[in-house]
Amino acid sequence: MALNKKKVAVFVEMKYEDLELWYPALRLEEEGAEILYVGTKAGLVHESKHGYPAKTTHAIADLSVDDIDGIVVPGGFSPDYMRREPKFQQLIQKAVEAGKPVAAICHGPWMLCSAKVLQGRQATSFYSIRDDMENAGAHWVDQAVVVDGPLITSRTPKDLIPFTQAIVRALASA
Repeated sequence: MALNKKKVAVFVEMKYEDLELWYPALRLEEEGAEILYVGTKAGLVHESKHGYPAKTTHAIADLSVDDIDGIVVPGGFSPDYMRREPKFQQLIQKAVEAGKPVAAICHGPWMLCSAKVLQGRQATSFYSIRDDMENAGAHWVDQAVVVDGPLITSRTPKDLIPFTQAIVRALASA
């Protein structure tokens, strides 16, 4: 298994996009990674946009960058809630500084804007947040997946296969 013993923080908050959380999480687990479902508190159950529950296993305040090998930020409405908690942004900043993969899809890159890690980097997202990303200093590109250093970004659920493949490659080589 390519990702044996790798620990990946998957951020969870209410109204996440189902596929953007579960597809990468399950594929990474299938590759041998340990998934940490991270929210504001451990043990909370958050419903997705479509009502599917996800239970957090870890509180963001209890994690340090040394505890993880990478981060996945799903989209939906959850990034709008997560970006209100500075500890999510701080963990993203520290992971990027450490060169650890940080992957965000659809509206997930809002977290990269708030964490101020996009300046001068190529990135993509759902088209409606392009202005936010460009205002945060990103060079926005309309393609399925964009990898720039430790950042991995993608547009929509239809891009989940190349997005998740890029995450697996980045974690395997980290």
